[in-house]
Amino acid sequence: MLNLHQIYIRKIFALFVILSIFLGVIAYYWLKGIYIEEAKKALLNDMKLVGMIAKRESDLDSLAKKIKKNLNIRVTIVDEEGKVLAESDKDKTKMDNHKHRPEIEGARFGEYGFSIRHSRTLNKDLLYVAKKYENHNKTFYIRLAKPLTEVQEALFSFVWRIFLVIALFLVFVSWIFYKIGVDVEEEIDKIIKFLRNLTKKRKSLHIESNYSKEFHQITKLLSKVARILSKQDRSKAKYTAKLEASNLEKDNIISAISHEFKNPIAVIDGYVQTLLNDKELDEEIRVKFLQKVDKNAKKLVKLIDTLRLAIKLEDKKQKIDKRKVDIYEIAKECAEDLKETFKGRSIVLEGESVVVLGDRVLLEVMLKNLMENALKYSEDDIFVKVTKDYILVEDKGIGISQKDIKHITDKFYRADSNLWSNSLGLGLFIVSNIVKAHGFSLDIDSKPNEGSVFRVKFY
Repeated sequence: MLNLHQIYIRKIFALFVILSIFLGVIAYYWLKGIYIEEAKKALLNDMKLVGMIAKRESDLDSLAKKIKKNLNIRVTIVDEEGKVLAESDKDKTKMDNHKHRPEIEGARFGEYGFSIRHSRTLNKDLLYVAKKYENHNKTFYIRLAKPLTEVQEALFSFVWRIFLVIALFLVFVSWIFYKIGVDVEEEIDKIIKFLRNLTKKRKSLHIESNYSKEFHQITKLLSKVARILSKQDRSKAKYTAKLEASNLEKDNIISAISHEFKNPIAVIDGYVQTLLNDKELDEEIRVKFLQKVDKNAKKLVKLIDTLRLAIKLEDKKQKIDKRKVDIYEIAKECAEDLKETFKGRSIVLEGESVVVLGDRVLLEVMLKNLMENALKYSEDDIFVKVTKDYILVEDKGIGISQKDIKHITDKFYRADSNLWSNSLGLGLFIVSNIVKAHGFSLDIDSKPNEGSVFRVKFY
């Protein structure tokens, strides 16, 4: 017959074995589910970035290699018929047709496809996520994958620690066993809570445990991992925001330039075709057509010069030739020139001769833009006043809302209320940069449907 302590030890050992197996199985499937779900979410997040780039990238093979290098995930791009267009890890020409792969099937009929299976190409168990995209009226599928070896390593590490903690119970009496169990449970709960916060993107980036060396190392590593993940998230967010801002700016530039260049080019093309095709065209009409071509060609040159000046001012590459100039005389010349363009409109100029230190050419551009802007957006006469402290341009036009005033001097910005379409949205951007380059300041006062006042202060 066994002694009491032997029976106790055997029962504790049996409990240890049963408990170990029980906890091991639960932990295995629970952690495996969590990892797979998080890995799937991570791949779907990566998919958004890859999808955006793929819509613009023509070299799919280069794209696949680049994503593999930067994100360390396998990338496969498949066309509608299942042919592999690009592959990051293997020779695409030696790969089978992928049309009936479960993840591709899922992407074909749903928002995305997902599967876990063994890859004969890489001889590994992989987690796959696939999504359908459209580009130039062609359908293709992007598939991302990552190996499941990490899940096994994490699970074996966790199970080993459970066995180690429970094994300590054999050394201590029941009370110590209970005490240690409570303490260990508290530490595990703290780690689990930290992991939950981490998966939910909450800002708990530090966890510390001095209960044991193992828990201290675990929490130290978890804190390090949290900081790394947080840094990666910030980098991804910055990159995504920068990419979106860059794309938006490019779209605005293309839209603005296309809109403004289209009309004069169409006019030139129309008149030139008529001149080429009609050999018997009346000489007077021919001259008028050529004058129209010349006018629109000069308009294109002006648009190009405006773009060049805006770029030079923004990059601070425009040379500023500062000399003593009479701002009143410049305003007077600008008013005379604009009266030729805006016939029937009056520019009321009053003030006195004021000498400032500045670049005459740029100051003329500044004043012409302010006056032309006032003439475009109002039907009444405009008012220009020059004093020793400032020059102002006032109109009684459609005005600018407070929301738009904050951005009215931004590049390519045009207020929604503006009915004038013949504008690149660079006039006030150029004005603002010329003002800054001279050390002046620009004040804008405006009310919708009442008019606007633009005041350039010299000092």
